[in-house]
Amino acid sequence: IIAQHKAEILSEWLRDMGAANRRSDLMKESELKAQCSQCVELLAQATAAGTFSFESGAYGPLRELLGEISHTRALQGFSAKETATFVFSMKRPLFTAIRDDMEKDPQTMAAEMWNATELLDSLGLYTTETFLKSREETIRRQQEEMLELSTPVVKLWDGILALPLIGTLDSARTQVVMESLLESIVQTNSRVAIIDITGVPTVDTVVAQHLLKTVTAARLMGADCIISGIRPQIAQT
Repeated sequence: IIAQHKAEILSEWLRDMGAANRRSDLMKESELKAQCSQCVELLAQATAAGTFSFESGAYGPLRELLGEISHTRALQGFSAKETATFVFSMKRPLFTAIRDDMEKDPQTMAAEMWNATELLDSLGLYTTETFLKSREETIRRQQEEMLELSTPVVKLWDGILALPLIGTLDSARTQVVMESLLESIVQTNSRVAIIDITGVPTVDTVVAQHLLKTVTAARLMGADCIISGIRPQIAQT
């Protein structure tokens, strides 16, 4: 049925797709049409194999395409709902094609509609899951970049480095601090490193231990490490 009615399904799918899912501010109309056309074509090829299991090998190309679409939409700024609706909005055109083709055989029509429902649900869930993974990966990468930017090592003078820290220090950030400082010591052949924690509001025992390990590591690299900006509470910690 999909193979016989590809043009009608594609046309109705594009027509039924809401303005929110089109998002002309994020994606060109031509790109959306190309994605829909590829999805219908690959879906027709996969179902022609006679299986409705989305995990089967016949759906490999379709899974790859949906993965690319999910990743692209995550980078373009689409929401999870908009990405899922992209797939689920295919239901009505597909159900219409099944109804028109099998209206004289209600029992078979009901069975085919159930197959189509399960299949499109699997497509939609896979697309949403891949989208969320891509979004989480983007957020994680941005967090790492922000950590690197928030730990600038400044060369004050020949052989003297400074590392001003502002904001909350946790284990992950102190690890970045240590790596950045040690790499800068090697690159500049510095003999003195100053870590200023005036702008750090609180330092717990774990962070204090990391800072002391950073001092020890710097000494092993041949540099004296000085921690400045210590308040009485931090000194007690």
